[in-house]
Amino acid sequence: MQPALPIIYPAKTIHTMDRSQPSASAIAITGGRILAVGEPDDLVAAYGGTIDSTLTEKVLLPGFVEAHSHAIEGGFWNFLYVGYFDRTGPDGTHWPGCTSFDQVLERLRKAEAKLDDPSEPLVAWGLDPIYFDGERLVASHLDSVSETRQIFVMHASLHLATVNSRLMEEEGIGPDTQLEGLPRDGAGTPIGELQEFAAMGLAHTCLRKLMVGITDDQAIQNFGRIARNAGITTLTDLGSSPIGSESVVARWQRGVGDDYPARVSVFYNPAGGPEVATPNDAPAVLADLATKSTDKLRFGHVKLILDGSIQGFTARIRWPHYHGTGENGLWLLAPEQVEGYLRGFHQAGVTVHAHCNGDEAVDLFLDCCDTVLGETPGRDHRHTIQHCQLTTPGQYRRMRALGLCANVFSNHIFYWGDQHASITVGPDRAARMNAAATALNAGVPLSMHCDAPVTPLGSLHVAWCAVNRLTASGQVLGPNERISAAEAMAALTIGGAYQLKMDDEVGSLAPGKRADIAVLDDDPFTIDPTGLRDIGVWGTVLDGVLQPAD
Repeated sequence: MQPALPIIYPAKTIHTMDRSQPSASAIAITGGRILAVGEPDDLVAAYGGTIDSTLTEKVLLPGFVEAHSHAIEGGFWNFLYVGYFDRTGPDGTHWPGCTSFDQVLERLRKAEAKLDDPSEPLVAWGLDPIYFDGERLVASHLDSVSETRQIFVMHASLHLATVNSRLMEEEGIGPDTQLEGLPRDGAGTPIGELQEFAAMGLAHTCLRKLMVGITDDQAIQNFGRIARNAGITTLTDLGSSPIGSESVVARWQRGVGDDYPARVSVFYNPAGGPEVATPNDAPAVLADLATKSTDKLRFGHVKLILDGSIQGFTARIRWPHYHGTGENGLWLLAPEQVEGYLRGFHQAGVTVHAHCNGDEAVDLFLDCCDTVLGETPGRDHRHTIQHCQLTTPGQYRRMRALGLCANVFSNHIFYWGDQHASITVGPDRAARMNAAATALNAGVPLSMHCDAPVTPLGSLHVAWCAVNRLTASGQVLGPNERISAAEAMAALTIGGAYQLKMDDEVGSLAPGKRADIAVLDDDPFTIDPTGLRDIGVWGTVLDGVLQPAD
């Protein structure tokens, strides 16, 4: 059956990320798919159809693929933002950053004054104390905001929270509470910092309020809206939704319908959510989930979280561990469990993505892969190490030998590079962090990510970080790890699609693929690299439908 006559969109230039025809000046689309790319007159002569000049002055690339993000990026905006950097909400509201503890506390006080119900908790997000000369936000700070209502402030890393004394009193958190992740003062009393998920779970009332707010139907809509405004057509929710629950799956099915402005791959975290699946049970749970996939909503991949956050001092890192202290972080999944989960999923043909911020966590996952792949060699498994913040050249060579992929958290160079050099790991290791060039030189399939809401959803900023490696203070951190704009664009399109096993559908602009396109105001291949993050985004095309940004 012949395809319907196409609509042909001329553009200023088109970068296809397809080796057979890397560039073009027009694209022909019919039935939501790409019929051909080429020159406008040639396409009309070959296929007929009509020309639409809407994108004539724009630069087209494959829609960006954000292969590590979280839908809670759309839900956190139900709560108060107190982060260090300026940020823009899904409704376009500009939120100035809070650049001191005084500004954080003042914003909290203003929000607290607006709450009518004296029993209503105050929940905020985005805090990052590492910017404040190493000073720690503790319960006594938050007590100055209110001594009568519970206060819960989620840190930017999502691996820590700070709470006030009222919350600890009402939730029974005290000197006798025996749990890892509760820093204490000299008298043995918790100071109000909750490190990692088990400790945060003690704040029952506020955590329930937060989880309801960040996972409602509007959160999913906001998530897609922010993605469209950033040129992203394929998103991930990497293990932050407890999709073992039928109600959560139903929420995703309601949210990601025919008119949703992006595709979403929702990952299953067998050790997350209210019901923890065993290594024996988890593959069957995932197999059932995979049957619920649609063109826009995908289930079928797995996320394992091995360690914590480097800037939160909870990631597992090799000797000499944290700079100046010699201390190390936390295992979020017991090391002896990792191999069992990996074995079950690998033998079931499931792709596993492992959160490994620290290089010691990378060692653990590589050792497990050595064992499991030795038992059951896998073809095209595409298991992926996420974050790869301190991954070494030797580890990248092992990854290549095992057929693993890397998804690098390049945004850390800007947002925390200065602090990594001076506080967390020291200048030498900081210069080697997020080593995209080393990964490519080792032949490891590469993508890069923003980990929204840890940093804002936006692929152009991720590219800017990898290409320039500039910190917030303007220092170049590890110049030898810079990559080219072309390499960054490949990582953010076909690289991400490959790791999601969607590269035969999206990630490049080629005949037969889905017509998912990022529409930009300038050319990331030719612009001064320092201007990459400032390129305007007109919007996207999804399944051939134009999706202008707000």
